[in-house]
Amino acid sequence: MGQVLKKFGGDEKKDKDMVPVIQECYDKFSVDTENWSRADFYHAVCLTVEEINKKLGSTQFRVPKASTLQQAYEKHHQGKGKALTKEEFQKILQDVILDTGVTGIGAKDTLFYMLGVPVTALFFKQRLIPTAIPNEIFIPGVTSATVFLLAKLNKI
Repeated sequence: MGQVLKKFGGDEKKDKDMVPVIQECYDKFSVDTENWSRADFYHAVCLTVEEINKKLGSTQFRVPKASTLQQAYEKHHQGKGKALTKEEFQKILQDVILDTGVTGIGAKDTLFYMLGVPVTALFFKQRLIPTAIPNEIFIPGVTSATVFLLAKLNKI
């Protein structure tokens, strides 16, 4: 997973896609930030993470721990009793998202590739060359090759 996080953190396209979503959510949720409780802030972050998930497609972020969120909030929000600025909100979310990590792609795609490719390959093998390679070797080999290819294409 560390490799995925490095690739995500350095991916400027995703970073550029996240910024407008963060700004839009800030405008939507930051009506009265001077009187926010920690629960209000945490709720706004969770809703923003959901919006980012929708905009980026198949990438799914884990919901951050309360302690991680508290540390990021205290690190970036300097003015107690003052309104949270857009820049502070963006920095807090970027720290929290990069710290909590990425869970991968949706289960639908994974199941499709992990089950569909080996079954299809087995079907073609049985039609074209049924005795060339034993099924006990062929099926795990195709499944492993599928996993390798998905990992190389950053799908898992």
